[in-house]
Amino acid sequence: YIRRSRGREHAQVKSPKPADQRSYHPWRAQTSPNSQLVIILRAASSIAMAAPATFVVVVALVAAALCGGVCRAQDMDNEWARYRGFFGGGGTLLPQSDVDLLEFPLNLEYLEAEFFCWSALGYGLDGIDVNLTGGGPPPIGGQTAALTPFVRDVATQFCYQEVGHLRAIKQNVRGFPRPQLDISATNIGKIVEQAMNTTLDPPFNPYENSLNFLIASYIIPYVGLTGYVGANPKLLTPQARRLVAGLLGVESAQDAVIRALLYERGLSRVASYGVGVAEVTAHISDLRNELGRRGVKDEGLVVVPGEGPEGQTVGNIIAGDRYSLAYDRTPEEILGIVYGTGSPAQAGGFFPQGADGRIARGLLM
Repeated sequence: YIRRSRGREHAQVKSPKPADQRSYHPWRAQTSPNSQLVIILRAASSIAMAAPATFVVVVALVAAALCGGVCRAQDMDNEWARYRGFFGGGGTLLPQSDVDLLEFPLNLEYLEAEFFCWSALGYGLDGIDVNLTGGGPPPIGGQTAALTPFVRDVATQFCYQEVGHLRAIKQNVRGFPRPQLDISATNIGKIVEQAMNTTLDPPFNPYENSLNFLIASYIIPYVGLTGYVGANPKLLTPQARRLVAGLLGVESAQDAVIRALLYERGLSRVASYGVGVAEVTAHISDLRNELGRRGVKDEGLVVVPGEGPEGQTVGNIIAGDRYSLAYDRTPEEILGIVYGTGSPAQAGGFFPQGADGRIARGLLM
């Protein structure tokens, strides 16, 4: 019977490197089953020489020990297969379910980063850090927006915040290359027309001026923040929950800034369409509710009497449920919205070839 001390000598023992190409399990025994068997057999031989009558008992003990070691190793392999995730920051092993839930929002973070960066700077991730794209195709239709200095400054800050989000997520999970995105004026114009249930003339162009840009911005971050609210209770590890909490905080702040800037312009008319800003946001929120297919989880800047906070206001600068808590959405709801099809199995909208990651790919037709 050999026991390694937990004192100073044990502290000086270095962890061995894996002897083959198999994944190294930190919790696996430091010696292989074969070397353990050699030690046991040597001890058994000594006992047999000293007391032959007890040899049968020794053999039985050896067999039991060998079986236990092999079975335990097999159990560890099964456990590893079940929770095969990714070693995130600090060396923490994330369960596959956490990996999937952290990778899924990369789709929206890519979308937000490209839209805000192109609008503010005239270039996207390829001009900031091409490594973040993972070699994915450049977005369709990105261009510089005609913004006021103030709104451009806000958009620039949003741009680099989204770049930081991409870095943060990819420090915890492997992620995937940037999917094909469509941030063209034509595509966003179609989304606004779908919300308004009419053909706009001239077509809505998010890059034309600051007001149009803010309306287009209203479409995007809110979807992401509801996804983080929905993902948080499903996460198993503190590391994943901490990351999602940080992402949710900034996404919520971005949405609040956009809504506040639009709320100030609530009665302003959008181009020559004869509709006010508040009305447009209400139509966009209604469309997202329709595409999400899970009831009301979205609200415009102005609501009917009795539906504001505590039923006391019609102003609705921040969307929330009856307790003013953020709404949640599932990946299925989010995909139906950003695809513009109402179905997570039918790509389109901002993702003409579909979103990426295990969750999104598993839902595509």
